[in-house]
Amino acid sequence: MLVTGGSGFLGSAVARSLLARGLRVRALVRPTSPRGNLEGLGCEPAQGDLTDAPSLRAALQDVRHLFHVAADYRLWAPDPGVLLRVNVDGTRALMRAALDAGVERIVYTSSVAALKVAGATAPVDETAPLDPDEAIGTYKRSKTLAERVVEEMVARDGLPAVIVNPSTPIGPRDIRPTPTGRIILDAARGKIPAFVDTGLNFAHVDDIAEGHLLAFERGRIGERYILGGENVFLQEFLAEVARLTGRRAPTMKLPRGPLYPLALGAEAVAKLTGKEPLLTVDALRMSRYRMFFTSAKAERELGYRARPWQEGVADALAWFRSAGYLA
Repeated sequence: MLVTGGSGFLGSAVARSLLARGLRVRALVRPTSPRGNLEGLGCEPAQGDLTDAPSLRAALQDVRHLFHVAADYRLWAPDPGVLLRVNVDGTRALMRAALDAGVERIVYTSSVAALKVAGATAPVDETAPLDPDEAIGTYKRSKTLAERVVEEMVARDGLPAVIVNPSTPIGPRDIRPTPTGRIILDAARGKIPAFVDTGLNFAHVDDIAEGHLLAFERGRIGERYILGGENVFLQEFLAEVARLTGRRAPTMKLPRGPLYPLALGAEAVAKLTGKEPLLTVDALRMSRYRMFFTSAKAERELGYRARPWQEGVADALAWFRSAGYLA
């Protein structure tokens, strides 16, 4: 088994699930990636990068099964083109290398970012693919384009891939951390005194990882499966972080309009410092929609289940404390 992004948040959870089944795992990791999530697991590291085609071919030697979990998951980047090169061009190169290597089965990690929530009146399912031209921000556009690459290769080249669309993972080992992990950390530190009216679908990272294995075992080639949890309003999510950290929950709801100049200013500062801004224009644009989804198809066809979202918050906070992210 080759797991790309094996040292990352979701990738390491997938690797752990595979190892728990007694399977041999090779993890593709970039030279600059921290490897703390792989320590003591007993998986084989393979140094490589999605933008380095020869490293992908080398990592796929003698590999029968592939979990392509790696992605550049940022809602803001100094050079947005990097997200397209990694998420789209890198996926295309990896899938081509997998075909050439004779890989027998692939699970491709897409995202609910590739599904359309604008205009939805109920939780979105797999029948609502997003048009790349309608995507908000480079990250969503890149994941949508990458999913189309995989679908086209399934239809044209017989790529043996099953697509999974995770919602918002939370839980332990968010080593980077992800944008959602940053929200948990900032809320735990008392740095989020207010909120906007929006909502997301949260799922424990280990449940999403288990969903990947179920898709590998039971998923249909070319089909997509949402791997989510519960739909939660942002206010409720922040209140749970506050409850678990002994802080006062934010009660002030902010209108989005006045926040756009602040977001533009934060992005301007970020371009000078290189540090990712807490508030971005794309995040504000996304927050206009409640990003609610249903995993009914995965539950029905794969046997997928997700634990209560509050356990993911608790596990995230516990890991952040143990890893020194929180005092």
